Parts: sequence; structure tokens; C-alpha cells
Amino acid sequence: MKSYTEPLFSETFYHVYNRGINGEQLFKEERNYNYFLQKYGQYLSGVVDTYAYCLMGNHFHFLIRTKSEEEILEFGRGEEKVGTLRRDADLKTASWYISKQFATFFKSYSLSINKAYGRTGGLFEEPFRRLEVKSDRHFSQLVYYIHANPQKHGFCDDFRDYAHSSYWSHLSEAASKLKRKAVLTWFGDAAWYTQFHAMQNDLGEIDDLVIEFD
Repeated sequence: MKSYTEPLFSETFYHVYNRGINGEQLFKEERNYNYFLQKYGQYLSGVVDTYAYCLMGNHFHFLIRTKSEEEILEFGRGEEKVGTLRRDADLKTASWYISKQFATFFKSYSLSINKAYGRTGGLFEEPFRRLEVKSDRHFSQLVYYIHANPQKHGFCDDFRDYAHSSYWSHLSEAASKLKRKAVLTWFGDAAWYTQFHAMQNDLGEIDDLVIEFD
């Protein structure tokens, strides 16, 4: 049975995803996509490394690897020094800080959308979903699955034409916080990365990776 709400542990690969509450659009207009990624980097880069992503209408996907326990605790305690000091800071775990940063990210983006578009209340479903990546095959297929999602949902005829995924970012030389080199090395090089995506044409082969609302 899949578990969607277990704690996120350090040094672990996860497929993280969520959607708007009641299926609401997370991205109201084009500018929201970049703003979402900026917020994501602001709040999550201290606790996770990001390998792939796709943002679509009312939901998103990320392939991440949580940082080491030492890195996360150092980041979390550093944040607390410039925020509200808490006497039990040394008792907090890496998992606690990871969850806190995701919660802060979702709250910050929601507040911005609420202010810009005159809405109230939560924007995301709670709790956000996560699945541990447990095999090499899972990792490889998940990179493709995340990139191919827009085609699956009819956003485009060819996922390579979709603007809001990491597919082309992996092939770009522009500055990026993505673990681009790690992904390309995983597939061998840029040519094999491209070929792997071109060869995959049956999302039914990875039904075990499909989330309940996707």
C-alpha cells in the first residue's frame, strides 16, 4: 500500500506532489509559474536538492533528494537564530525542519495568491503527498513521468513543447539550481537523456508510480 504522508527523512529521494484545494488552479496566469519556483527555491533549497519538476494548472510534481541530517539541522538552527528563538531548538529533527520548510513555502505562496487575486483560505490540499523513490528503475521512469505529465493531461501534444517542466532545463547551460549534471550523468549524457525520453511512450508501464489524483 502506498503511504502518502510519512515523514520525510534525510538523504532520501522522494516524489513530492500536491494540487490546489478542490482542484483549484494554482497558477492563475503565466507570471505565477516563475514566482512559484522562486518561492520554492527560497524556502526549500536549504533542505532539499531538486532533480526534476513540472508545474501544471492545478497541481505540480517534484523529484527531490533531502539533504544530509547535518546540513538540514545547520540550516534549520540558522533560520531560528534570525527568527523567533525557541528553547527546544536542539531537540528538533531533520524531518521536522523539512516539513516546516514545505509548510512555510505553501503558506507564503498561498498568501501571495490570495492578496493578488482577492481570495481567502488555503490554496493547497493538506497534507502534501510524498512517495519514496526506492529503486534505480523508479528514479529513471519518474524523471520521464514528471516530464510527460503535460502530454498525459492534454496540455500539449508533445511534452517537449511544454514550458513549465525541467526537461529543457536539463539540456540548457543557463544557471540553474537543478541537479542538472547529476541527472544527465544518471542517464549517461545529454544524448542518452534525450533518447530515453524519446523511447518512452507508454505511461501505463509505470502505473505503480501514478498518484491517486493524477
